[in-house]
Amino acid sequence: MEQPQPVAAVIVLAAGAGTRMKSTRSKLLHEIGGRSMLSYAVSAAEALQPEHLVVVVGHQREQVIEHLAEIAPEAVTAVQDEQRGTGHAVSCGLGAPGLESLTGDVVVTYGDVPLLSGETLQELVLAHRAAGAGASVLTGQLADAGNYGRIVRDATGGFERIVEARDANAEELAITEINSGIYVFDARVLRDGLSRLNPSNAQGELYVTDVLGIARGDGQRIGTLTIDDLWQTEGVNDRVQLAAMNAELNRRICERWMREGVTIIDPASTWIQPDVDLARDVTLLPGTSLEGATLVGEGATIGPDTTLRDVEVGPGASVVRCHGELAVIGERASVGPFAYLRPGTRIGVRGKVGTFVETKNTTIGDGAKVPHLCYAGDAVIDAGANIGAGTIFANYDGEQKWHTHVGRQAFIGSNSVLVAPVDIGDGAFVAAGSAVTENVPPGDLAVARGRQHDSADWVRRRKPDSKFAAAVEAAAAYRVNEKVADQQKGQDR
Repeated sequence: MEQPQPVAAVIVLAAGAGTRMKSTRSKLLHEIGGRSMLSYAVSAAEALQPEHLVVVVGHQREQVIEHLAEIAPEAVTAVQDEQRGTGHAVSCGLGAPGLESLTGDVVVTYGDVPLLSGETLQELVLAHRAAGAGASVLTGQLADAGNYGRIVRDATGGFERIVEARDANAEELAITEINSGIYVFDARVLRDGLSRLNPSNAQGELYVTDVLGIARGDGQRIGTLTIDDLWQTEGVNDRVQLAAMNAELNRRICERWMREGVTIIDPASTWIQPDVDLARDVTLLPGTSLEGATLVGEGATIGPDTTLRDVEVGPGASVVRCHGELAVIGERASVGPFAYLRPGTRIGVRGKVGTFVETKNTTIGDGAKVPHLCYAGDAVIDAGANIGAGTIFANYDGEQKWHTHVGRQAFIGSNSVLVAPVDIGDGAFVAAGSAVTENVPPGDLAVARGRQHDSADWVRRRKPDSKFAAAVEAAAAYRVNEKVADQQKGQDR
C-alpha cells in the first residue's frame, strides 16, 4: 500500500469517564493482549507520522498522562474539563500548544478502539486526499446498527449527514451504514465547523459529526471509506466488551501463527500476545499463555498449562506445565512439569529442570540436570552436573544473597543443602543428606552429616503403652510366627 505523506495532527479522544468499567483505573489503561487500549490507539496514530500527536484527557487524567509519558513521550495532552460532547473534545484538542495556526490534515480517532490499525488510517487519509475532500469519515455496514450513528446519503448516493441513533427517526434507524467516529478533516474546515456548532440535539452536546454537515453545506466534498472489518471500529465500554476484544485479538494472532506453520492444538485455550515471535513447527498445547517478548524456536513444544513471559525458548525444547519469566531455555532443553523459572534463569543445550524445581538467577550448563524438588538460586551449575532430588541452594543469610558454583560433571546427592558462598569442584561428589558449608575440591567426596546412632528398645522403654509399642510387639510376634512356620516347613521336608 502507498504510504501517505505525514499528516498535520492526530487527535485521540481519551477523556471519557468509562463508568461502565466500574474501575478505579482509567478505562484506557485496561489491557488487551497485555497492552493498554491507549497504546494501540497511539501506535495506529503514529503510523501516520503526525507532526502533532494530541491526546484529549479528562476523567482520571493523571493516570493517563503518566502512562502517555511511558508509551508516547512525544504526545501532548489537552484537557477537557467538562464532558460536552465530541465536538467540544476536538475543540480542546485543537487548542493544544503548537496547533494555533495549524494547516493540513487532522485525523480524529479514539483511545478505546484497540483493533483499529495504522494501515486503515493510512487508507482513509489516502482516500481523503484522492477525493480532494474537506472532510472524510470511516464507515461500515452493520445489519443491526444499534446505537451507532447512521450515514445519511442523498439521492445520488453522496454523503449528506450523520445522524446519531438517539436523534434518528424510524426511517433513519433502518439505515445499515454506520459512522465509526474516525475522521480526517482539513484543519481550516474543522476549525470553522467547530466554531459553528450548537447543542440542538437530544443530549444537548456538541457533536463533531455536525462539522461534516456544515462543511457539506459550505460546498466542501465529504469523502467516505467503507471497511468490512468492523472490529476495527468497536469500542470497549465494559468488562464484557473487554473480554470479547481480548478474545478477538487472540483469535487473529493464533490464526496468523497457524498460517505461518505453528501448530496450536486448541486456539480457544491458547493465548498469545502481539509481540511474541514463533518459529515454524512450534507446537502449543492447551492452556498455554505466551506473553511479552517471548521467543520460541523451531520445533519446540510448549504446554499444556504453561505461562511464559519474556522467555526465550530454543529449538526443539520442551516446556511442560511451567511458569517462566525473563529466562532463557536452551536448544533441546527439557523443563517441567511444574517448574518455576524466575528472572535470570539460563538453561543450556539439553539441560534439564524437572518436576517441582524453582530457579532464580541461575545458569544451568549444557546437559546439566536439576531433575526434582529443588531450589537453585544465585548459582552457576556447569555442564554435565547432576543435582539430586531435594537439594537446596541456601543463598540468603537474612541480609544478602550469596553465590554457589557447581563444577562440571559434579554430583550432588539427594536432600543436600549447599550453603552459599560455596564452590563444588569439577567431578566432585556430595553425599546424600549433606549440609555443605565449605568448598569441595575437584574429585573429592564431601560427607557433611552426623553418624547414625540407634538406641536399642527405645520405644519399649520410653513409650511402653503407646501405639508405637503396640506396633513393635506386633512386628515381634510376626517374626516369631514366621520363624515357627519356617521350622515347620523344614520338618515337612
